[in-house]
Amino acid sequence: MTTFLITGAGSGFGKGVALRLAQLGHKVIAGVQIWPQVWQLGQEAKAAGVQLDVIKLDTTNELDRSHAFSYDIDVLFNNAGIMYAGPATEVPESLWRESFDVNLFAAIGMTRGFMPALVKKGAGKIVFVSSIAGFGKVPFLAPYAATKHALEAFAGILRQEVKDYGITVQTVNPGPYLTGFNDVGFESMYQWFDADTATIAAPPASSDDLPITQYEPEQMVTAMVEVLTGKSNAYRTMLPAEVEQQIRADQAAEWNGTV
Repeated sequence: MTTFLITGAGSGFGKGVALRLAQLGHKVIAGVQIWPQVWQLGQEAKAAGVQLDVIKLDTTNELDRSHAFSYDIDVLFNNAGIMYAGPATEVPESLWRESFDVNLFAAIGMTRGFMPALVKKGAGKIVFVSSIAGFGKVPFLAPYAATKHALEAFAGILRQEVKDYGITVQTVNPGPYLTGFNDVGFESMYQWFDADTATIAAPPASSDDLPITQYEPEQMVTAMVEVLTGKSNAYRTMLPAEVEQQIRADQAAEWNGTV
């Protein structure tokens, strides 16, 4: 039986993947950010008739991480993340720093914490949830995109460094899926954005007016499970396909374009 540890399992992709893996009979340690989510996810697992080991795991909290490192796992799914939207030069520095703390440094910390045990076993897998934003240039998502560009660099280098130790590194790069993550990321901006003093105008206030098309998340959950369980050995899994094609086209245009 494979043991998975999932961060950010209290909502969105993390929750969907945790429940799906448990339904497949795997041992799943589902890390959630706050204590109320421990109870909530436990109740959902019970209602679904599956067994989950739900723990409080704020990936920026040293005590929570220390507890997580006590588990003997086979696969680490670095899924926890946050998004703050807004014009790049208007986003407060504190939110830039929080974005890097959660999306990059916490993922690095989780990986570092489990690496000694995985190296000792000579086997294991680390999967990072990156994003299309790790390659694309999505307006008004500069903090999020910057953290994912950095995460891509870390994952790519780590992949080369640990391959001789029996450890596999893979990434998944979701496009805009309808999990609530994108909606909250855009709507939260209006707690700090001041249109009267801002130099650069902001995107629409309502998530109903987001400048993106959002897809149903089932496709991505299925793909994530295939990566985690070894049914897919692709280093990078980017979905939906039409978004991947657009990212590839945009990158080619950058190489060939002028200013």
